[in-house]
Parts: sequence; C-alpha cells; structure tokens
Amino acid sequence: MVHLWAGIDAGKAHHHCVVIDADGNRLLSQRVLNDEPALLQLLASVLELADGDEVVWATDLNHGGPALLIALLIGHGQDILYIPGRTVHHASKIYRGDGKTDAKDAAVIADQARMRTDLQPLRAGDEISTGLRLLTARRADKSADRVRAINRLQAQLLEYFPALERAFDYSRSKAALLLLTKHRTPDGIRHAGHARIHAWLKKHGARSSAAVAAAAVEAAKSQHTIVHAQHIGEEIVAALAREILTLNEELAKLDALISEKVTQHQHTEVLLSMPGFGPVLAAEFLGATGGDLTVFQSDDRFAGVVGLAPAPRDSGRISGNHHRPRRYDRRLLRVFYLSGLSALKSCPASRGYYDRKRAEGKSHIQAMLSLARRRLNVLWAMLRDGTTYNPASAATPTMAA
Repeated sequence: MVHLWAGIDAGKAHHHCVVIDADGNRLLSQRVLNDEPALLQLLASVLELADGDEVVWATDLNHGGPALLIALLIGHGQDILYIPGRTVHHASKIYRGDGKTDAKDAAVIADQARMRTDLQPLRAGDEISTGLRLLTARRADKSADRVRAINRLQAQLLEYFPALERAFDYSRSKAALLLLTKHRTPDGIRHAGHARIHAWLKKHGARSSAAVAAAAVEAAKSQHTIVHAQHIGEEIVAALAREILTLNEELAKLDALISEKVTQHQHTEVLLSMPGFGPVLAAEFLGATGGDLTVFQSDDRFAGVVGLAPAPRDSGRISGNHHRPRRYDRRLLRVFYLSGLSALKSCPASRGYYDRKRAEGKSHIQAMLSLARRRLNVLWAMLRDGTTYNPASAATPTMAA
C-alpha cells in the first residue's frame, strides 16, 4: 500500500518537494538544491517519514533539470510518475488561492499523483536511447538554427537584390551559398562574369557550377540600380551564407554519428525494417520512448501518448464527435507522421491504405493520421514479437485494412 506521495516541482538550480499522506495532509515542504548530497538527504528524509511504507514520487519534467534526481530515485528503487506541466497548470486552478509558488505546484503534483490512476510511470531509458535523445535534440536545435539563418539570408537579399533571392533554393544549393561568400551584388556579379564565377565555384567543388553561374549573371543583368546601404547588406549576406554552410557540415556530422549510434540498439533492426523509418527517425523514436515500450502497457495506451487515439467530445444528442487529445508527445507524433509520408513513396500497403482513406472522403491530414495509427499498431506488434517488417503480411486485411 502507498502511504506517502512526494511531488517535485523541478527547476534548474533548485527543486521544491512536498510530501502528503493518504488524507492529503502535508507532512513536508522543502526547497532542495539540485546537487547529489542535497538530493540524497531529501530522499533519506522522505523515506524516514514513510517508516517502511511505500512512497510514490511525481515530477512535472522527465528530463533536463531533474535528470539527476530521477537517476537517484530510480537507482534507489523508487517509483516515479510523470505529470506534464500543462496538467499541473490546469489542475492548480481547482486548488485554493490564486497565487503561484513552487510549494503550491509541488503540492498539486503530489495530490494529483495521489488521486489519479492514469499517470505514466517514469523510467530511465537505456544508455543508448538516452544518448540518442541528446543527439536528436542537438540535431533539432541545429536544424532550427539553419532554418532561421536561411530565412534571414533571404530577407536580407530582398533588401537589395531580390532577383538573386529568387534565383536559388538556398536550403538545397550548396553552390548558391558558396557564391554568396564571394559574389553577392548585381554590379559585382556582372563585373566577375560567367566564366570567372564558374571557374571559382568549380575550384571549390560546387556541383552544377555552370548553371549556378549562369543563373547569377542572369539575375545581375536584370538589376542595375544600387540600393542604399548595399555594402552593409552584402556583408550580412556573406556572414549568413558562411553560417549556413557551417551548420550544414555540423548536421552532416550529427547524422553520421546518429547513424552509427542507432545501430547499437537492440530494436534498430526492427525499426529500420519498417518502411519510412531511417536512422534519424529511428533514433528519435528510441530517444522519445527510452527504448522500452512495456511502460505503455498496450498499443492503445501508446497511441494515446502519441496523440493518435481520438478523444470523444459528446454532449446530449451529439455523439461521435472526436478530436485530438490535448496532452500527447509531439516528438512521437512527428516521427509517425514523417515516417508515414516517406512510406507513401516506398510501401504499397501504406499507399493503398492512404488512397482508400482519401477515397472515403478524408482530408490529407486525416488520412495521414489514420495511416500513422495503423503503422503504430504494426510497429507495436513487431517490437513486441521481435520480428521485422514482412511486406506479405502487410498486404493482409489485418495489416493494411
């Protein structure tokens, strides 16, 4: 029997812990430093209060600041529940008082853990999955930096040379980015000429250097007006182009490292056999799940966590009204959505299922979400049984219907 519940409002430098009993009485409220000796002292104090009874811990973060605390609790055999911050925010409205403090949030977390039975237990992922989560998070940051830099580059080019901004897709063309590090103004490109630009790009290993040089010269011939402060704008464009090239190199190194590390996980062979899953999406899946699906208990519950189990919104005579749940793991939903998009090109079973849903009148998004749910069921069974994807089985009604 559980007799104590400990709620942790997690932070960067400090956490706040509130311990309550079965009647909701507060037995301890303490601010603790995010440091191993202080956390071990907190654990000892709570276990002393429990006096041999079971304690259930709960926290509003499952990584980041409380990572050390979670590792210590799991290492000492303690049970931990995860309560999303959004849930804590909404739940706090039903408790007395309009103020918000760390102590109140910790008390809400503890009380919700005491009353609710639908909270997800928190387990530390294996070492490979944890490493993949860190690597994919780093890759997501770098990808976001790259998108921002490309947007800034295009916006800056529009300020003084819109024809060159239209001439290339700077998210795909390395040669166009190389061009901007040396030639980036209408008068400068006209003065350099096609032959010189082509030779310079070819010397630096750019693909399609002749076509890029021709497109740049054509853009330069369309503009003879020099916009005010062009000399400042071109320096910013050059810096942004170099930044994007550097980010491209860093992303390539991260992809190579992820591809190497993901092969070390026991589930990788199963994941990569599923159409639409490559090393990066497989790494994101393992990082988000911790490499262990048993914590989700069933494919239906896992679908609810992913956001692929519609929640009913019925009232009175209105029934059959469903919507996406508000609480779901957006990383996992992204994995299943993107892998489904990729599978449309390579998997006949996925393409057939998607086309049938579109024929039933569903929109593209609805059909993709239906496909993602079907693929989740298949992947769950594959990981449960340790079997790789079998196209012949996927063509049967149970897999593709």
